[in-house]
Amino acid sequence: MEKISVPEFDWARIGDIASGRENLGELLPVAVYRLMQFTVFDVMEAEFGKEAAQGLFRKAGFSAGMAFAKNNLDLGADFNAFVSQLQNVLKALLIGILKIESANADKTKISLSVSEDLDCSGLSDIGETVCYYDEGFLAGVLKAYTGLDYDVVEVDCWASGGRTCRFTAEIN
Repeated sequence: MEKISVPEFDWARIGDIASGRENLGELLPVAVYRLMQFTVFDVMEAEFGKEAAQGLFRKAGFSAGMAFAKNNLDLGADFNAFVSQLQNVLKALLIGILKIESANADKTKISLSVSEDLDCSGLSDIGETVCYYDEGFLAGVLKAYTGLDYDVVEVDCWASGGRTCRFTAEIN
């Protein structure tokens, strides 16, 4: 995969959700998130083709992952503490349940899974992976933490018949 390069997202653009949604709160159903995600993807695919839409979703995910890590995680923590914090934040925000399945000693190759994720848990088996945004997000989080560029590839997905999303992350 190519190195992902995107403008840095300004975390302030998220706004003050608590004051802006004092009656409805910060949470929304996963179906609403997926409605936005899949319709945006469908429009991008129709306009630019499937491969370009996938690439744009990866870039958006990368930008989000970088901003998320910089604004929510201790980037100076050792690897185990960082992963533990990432797991806790992802679960607290109802994004998914992260598990590191394996990592080599120098963390240049990592296998991880995200269960109950926002993007695909519960989708029908269509024979392909669909979590392009998540690939970028994880690459962005890893880049923010290590300063290194990782290729993150989804190798198993609800939409490909799996019951969790499984990714490999390898320094490119």
